[in-house]
Amino acid sequence: MNKRPTLSLKAKPAPAKKTQPGGKAGPRPGARPNSGTAEPRERKPVVQPAPLDQAPAPAGAAGTPWNTDAIRRHAPPRATGGKPAPAASTPRRAEPSGLRASHHRDLKPALQTDFKAALKPDSLAFALLGAATAVVQVRGGMALPQALAGVFATVDAAPQGRGAIQDIAYRAMRQLGRSDALVTAMAPKAPEPLVAALLVCALPLMQADTAGAMPYEAFTVVDQAVTAAGSHPDTARAKGMVNALLRRFLRERDALLATAALQPVARWNYPQWWIDAAVTAYPQDWQRILAAGDEAPPLTLRVNPRKGTVEDYLAQLADAGIAAERIGPQAVRLARPMGVHLIPGFDAGLVSVQDAGAQLAAPLLDVQDGMRVLDACAAPGGKTCHILELADADVTALDADPRRLARVGENLERLQLRATLQAAEAQAWTDESGYDRILADVPCTASGIVRRHPDIRWLRRKGDALQLATLSGEILDNLWQMLRPNGKLLFVTCSLWPQESEAQAAAFAVRNRATRLDAPGQLLPVGGAEQDHDGLFYALFQKEA
Repeated sequence: MNKRPTLSLKAKPAPAKKTQPGGKAGPRPGARPNSGTAEPRERKPVVQPAPLDQAPAPAGAAGTPWNTDAIRRHAPPRATGGKPAPAASTPRRAEPSGLRASHHRDLKPALQTDFKAALKPDSLAFALLGAATAVVQVRGGMALPQALAGVFATVDAAPQGRGAIQDIAYRAMRQLGRSDALVTAMAPKAPEPLVAALLVCALPLMQADTAGAMPYEAFTVVDQAVTAAGSHPDTARAKGMVNALLRRFLRERDALLATAALQPVARWNYPQWWIDAAVTAYPQDWQRILAAGDEAPPLTLRVNPRKGTVEDYLAQLADAGIAAERIGPQAVRLARPMGVHLIPGFDAGLVSVQDAGAQLAAPLLDVQDGMRVLDACAAPGGKTCHILELADADVTALDADPRRLARVGENLERLQLRATLQAAEAQAWTDESGYDRILADVPCTASGIVRRHPDIRWLRRKGDALQLATLSGEILDNLWQMLRPNGKLLFVTCSLWPQESEAQAAAFAVRNRATRLDAPGQLLPVGGAEQDHDGLFYALFQKEA
């Protein structure tokens, strides 16, 4: 059963009144004595404030249905006949003075993220609720892929249903700044977390995408969002509010969007500190960088040279009716994304999914047959496999997370390649035998891959870059000790922030007296047919004999 425990608060006994001798209650301190000649005045009812250790009862509490009229009243008065409209005279409904136990700030039950709603698995309502369940967990600090994995483990969804949930959740993350601004402008008070998540999932579906197409009919989205709200115990009481707010957006869409666009966070869909950092680092390109991060990424493949050529694979795609083009030495970009197991030749190891920018790493290392190679921070293994596709080398794949390291093994098996898997911390692990080549794809804020992982911008904090740069510096210094004379180390990061990229590379070269070789440096994710890659940084070093 999906019932949560009911919490209750015991009412505190009222303090006893002080009495005078004779058993009568004494006058209130400072009260005027009653002369007995004047008629008693009628007292207005006084609403007692809640105790300081209690939170006010939120909208939607038991016995308090959402006041949908308040949403309409929350809008600015419309002018009539060229004159300002008079203020609304409708009295506001008094807030309930009681406090429902389940809404006490210390005893409020957790969201029922594992609740199975009675919705059709192929309905939009089902997908909206699943996406909202994932989004509300991202708000709590969980990465979106992990949140979606939890949703998929709970709900009984076919691949098509899972795809719809994932698509809606990713859309919500890419437009979260705008959606939050819209909800704030329309709602009379902050919605409960799952209600807010449902709204920020529905609103992007009621706006045209970059191609000018509407994902769904707007009234269908409203209907299905209301159905989704009514199916879950954490949102059922807000069903009327969801309906009223989304319908107001339909009526006033252009004006609401124009007002929201005046706020930088809503205009660009990034936290303010992120926008400021982009402006500082890239004063000429910051707008293009931010705009590119709000777009859905392409599906780019890497053709396995051990099993065929790019030309042959493009012909195979054409025979299957799949449009694609070559954008790199081994890179093929599909015109439309699709499930990996639907890609011709994927399961047979003909191709792998890898960003065009990430495909530069293995060739830059210039690995020759018989060399010992270390791929540090290797998971999920795209670069490990690419190295082995280009050379018969002795490769060790190192990663701190054994579960992520298992994905490296899965990719190696699919491509019929072999490598040594080592679970250890890259800043501490050592191998006295040494390596001819080392690939250091170090931890970073991942600010260069937000179009693939749009939740990152909302999970990161301003101070993360400094902390991760410190860790990355320790990793690079440790790996340098294992590099053989005349060996090469390739430093890679998927960050846009200079303190994690160029500043890190310059400091590393000084500390270790490393010779810096030619490398692409910072790749900006500015979009376009010829620059359709993530934001990566490359620096190549050589150790003198």
